[in-house]
Amino acid sequence: HDEEAEMFLTALSRSARIVRHLHYERPIAAWRRSSSTTASADLDPFVIRTDLDGISTLTLNRPRKLNALSEEMITSLQSCLDQISKDKTIFVVILTGAGRAFSSGHDLKQMRASPSKEYYQKRFCQLGRIVSSLLSLPQPVIARVDGIATAAGCQLVATCDLAVASDKSRFAVSGINAGLFCSAPAVQLSRNISRKRAFEMLVTGDFIDAKTAKEFGLVNYVVPVSELDSVTMELAMKIASKSPTAISLGKQMFYRQLQIPNVSEATEYAAEVMACNMMEDDVSEGIDAFISKREPHWQKERKSDESLAKIVERS
Repeated sequence: HDEEAEMFLTALSRSARIVRHLHYERPIAAWRRSSSTTASADLDPFVIRTDLDGISTLTLNRPRKLNALSEEMITSLQSCLDQISKDKTIFVVILTGAGRAFSSGHDLKQMRASPSKEYYQKRFCQLGRIVSSLLSLPQPVIARVDGIATAAGCQLVATCDLAVASDKSRFAVSGINAGLFCSAPAVQLSRNISRKRAFEMLVTGDFIDAKTAKEFGLVNYVVPVSELDSVTMELAMKIASKSPTAISLGKQMFYRQLQIPNVSEATEYAAEVMACNMMEDDVSEGIDAFISKREPHWQKERKSDESLAKIVERS
């Protein structure tokens, strides 16, 4: 019996490796090839979009400037987000940066060239719209961080729904070192980590390493650089394998309930949304699949944004 059990476990382990190769390693290799092809085909776009198997990767593409957020890059990123929000074939978005940085924040040299309050406010509001778009996007957004993420770059990481960082990554809201309090990044940062930790980062401008960022709650995973792509893609594919309607509805509900200060009211709201979710075809399919011990077959496209909005807003 011991020998049979050992043989069974060995076969199970071998099968698991095969499944992992089919479901994760092959797509990851294709993702890397696709990203490389897209990057070489375009003439230095500010943001490179690469789509593969329902996952869209947006790469901030100013590596020589540490992906500083110029006006052109912000405009390009906003355009990509607007397009993806209407694309029902995309289930997950990955936001990353080319080269040795995720993003060093606003392009301060460009901003100093137009020293007026109106221009500065316009620039900060442009990034504010990016933040709103990331939060309202029907698809979950994963930040893939390799290198530094400072000021507005750190703000983007804090805004993303999930974050995976390499162990060499570092984070800071360092505007204070130039006499500028990072007011806009403070909004998202203070909604990710504790008040005292956020305020310390804001008033010192000090960097924290990836391990500390995970302890603070700014990122979900910290992995060696060699595993960054595989872990990020595996997480994205896991989410993409779920019901698109449930994921989109759940994201909207999650952020809305955070705005309800009364726990009882938030719970009542969540119960109404969940009851509406139960009426969806995907739930019937999921429960039937569970009972039949088979894999569920979800609707290929999520329900319309208008229909989901009515559920979230009505509840």
